[in-house]
Amino acid sequence: MPSTFTPKVVTANDLLEGDVVWLTADDRWSRDMREAELIDDEAHADIRLLEAQSQRSVVVGAYLADARPGATGPEPVHFREMFRTRGPSNYAHGKQTGI
Repeated sequence: MPSTFTPKVVTANDLLEGDVVWLTADDRWSRDMREAELIDDEAHADIRLLEAQSQRSVVVGAYLADARPGATGPEPVHFREMFRTRGPSNYAHGKQTGI
């Protein structure tokens, strides 16, 4: 029996700066996951992923990540995505300076 589709967001890394970015409903790349488009339809998610993967001059490594609705926008479900929202882990810079 097929598994139930769970909500997703499209995520990637900015080509020039390497930052983690998320695709918004209005086709922007945001460094804030809360602005990401939360997709609850599998076919729509596949289309959005293909659109993201075609933007090779902007992002690399686009993929669908599980997410859930939160009070201020999509929230990560898995540790990997929680980790990615916080930025690089080698020392406090970028997003981590505000933590």
